[in-house]
Amino acid sequence: MFVPCDRAAGPDLRGFTLLVPAVSVGNVGQLAIDLVISTLEMTKIGYFYTDCLVPMVGNNPYATAEENSTELSINAEVYALPSRKLVVLQIRSPFVKNKYRAFSEALLAWVLSSKCARVILLSSSHAYQRDDEQLLGTPLRYLLTPALEESVAGLMQGLKWKEMEKVAVYPGVNDTEKVLNIPGGGITKLLFTECCSKGIQMAVLLKFCSEGDNIPDAFALVNYLNEWLQLIKCEVTTSSQWKIPSSWRLLFGSGLPPALF
Repeated sequence: MFVPCDRAAGPDLRGFTLLVPAVSVGNVGQLAIDLVISTLEMTKIGYFYTDCLVPMVGNNPYATAEENSTELSINAEVYALPSRKLVVLQIRSPFVKNKYRAFSEALLAWVLSSKCARVILLSSSHAYQRDDEQLLGTPLRYLLTPALEESVAGLMQGLKWKEMEKVAVYPGVNDTEKVLNIPGGGITKLLFTECCSKGIQMAVLLKFCSEGDNIPDAFALVNYLNEWLQLIKCEVTTSSQWKIPSSWRLLFGSGLPPALF
């Protein structure tokens, strides 16, 4: 459940867009969310208390000075930017076994009770498990629930985005029967199907990738998101326009180009 920092007056999130990462291959969604929070200098407004995630605690991942570097952060925190009607749930630890569905139910209950306008899930999927059709063109894909499709499908077409293809249930045997398959996507498919059944406006933005140095994948995914939401204004989108959080220096070390700091 959501626990606000200010118990006296919880935030009003009506009409907000909620960004959520899937704990998926390469942690690409979580890294992309880090870039959004850091660049927009979003304010922490609360926590998402749940037993579905592995417990963890650490220093402030977005510290900008010694004064705020010792602030503590936990496994699921909520940040907001009221001026843009944007709220973000950042997840920092893996799911406890068999807790996917319980987390999905808790998250969507909060979405409905807070009256968020729509949910955007940032995810990833195993590049090596693509079928022939998915190997063509961009490695970025999107999905829309029926509740959201009517209002933004035209925009997606204008951006020339590719919708996530369904794959054959029995490849080479019966290619007519197809299903949505997101290998390595963690909770992605479950959340998407639940939002479809509950009439929740939800979009999934994902990138095909492999485990390794997933910094470039994170930049690609956040730039993909930015094409739609225009979170930062730029004529040519480059990685240097996103603010790298201080925690990345400890996580990735010298793997980051000095110019990014």
